[in-house]
Amino acid sequence: MQRTLKWFAVVTTVAMLFVLIGGALVTKTGSGMGCGRSWPLCNGELVPSDITPELVIELSHRLVSGLAGFLVLVLSVWSWRAIGHIRETKFLATVSFVFLVLQGVIGAAAVVWGQSDFVLALHFGISLISFASVFLLTLLIFEIDKKFDAESLVLDGKMKQHIYGIIAYCYVVVYTGALVRHKQASLACPSWPLCSRSRPFPVQLHEWVQMGHRLAAGLIIVWILIATIRAVKYHKHQRVIYWGWIVSLILVLLQMTTGALIVFTQLNLFIALAHAFFISCLFGVLSYLLLLAIRSKRNEQYVSTSANHTSKNAK
Repeated sequence: MQRTLKWFAVVTTVAMLFVLIGGALVTKTGSGMGCGRSWPLCNGELVPSDITPELVIELSHRLVSGLAGFLVLVLSVWSWRAIGHIRETKFLATVSFVFLVLQGVIGAAAVVWGQSDFVLALHFGISLISFASVFLLTLLIFEIDKKFDAESLVLDGKMKQHIYGIIAYCYVVVYTGALVRHKQASLACPSWPLCSRSRPFPVQLHEWVQMGHRLAAGLIIVWILIATIRAVKYHKHQRVIYWGWIVSLILVLLQMTTGALIVFTQLNLFIALAHAFFISCLFGVLSYLLLLAIRSKRNEQYVSTSANHTSKNAK
């Protein structure tokens, strides 16, 4: 039973990753209206008669999202019953399904009624929260046999501040990146890292959107580098923290590299999808570090209570 649940959780996590990449593909290829103003049908038809590349991309994304929604629902109920005794399980199971449904509702509303670019930019972020919840739920399932046991972990205050701050700020970076896509501002600045070789500062809205995202991304790279140095210096014995930040630094550097290559290759589709893939993985790793930080807070309280109890007994 446990082995089957683990495999099902892994499949569901991969499906959610495909939902994220598929959403990025729809936006990058301008396929959002591939099925017209019709949802869940395509151009009002159960089986579309006029097949176009945009229709195939949009319809495929809908089908994958629907399948992922079913998998997430099953995983939520299954994990609730199997590992509901673990404190975070019920919360993550609920969030993963609710946010996936919310993502679908926003997507459907955008097709039927249309939405502003600023609202559509939330679409990717909401899907990202659902993916992170499924990913954490999968790790909790693997904790059944203690392969990811973190119950004894205790983090210092500064490390927890880095974790809380970085994941919150990462969501801001994700939003600015999604806004770049929906505003079609990916190539608004023809140069990198400056907007243009002839002028360093943006002069119109699309350039401001693009450069705002670059600035936000640059700041998170520096912040993750600082947190990684601290992890290497003070948490090398806590390997899950040590490697968590090492992986985060690698992912954010890959994110920066693909972001620059998008400009240099004039929006190569595969590089653009890799850009979405790396930020999804980064947010997943940061979410796990957040879970560890929350557990560490509980463990500190437990250690403090135990120490006080021992002191009273000694007296």
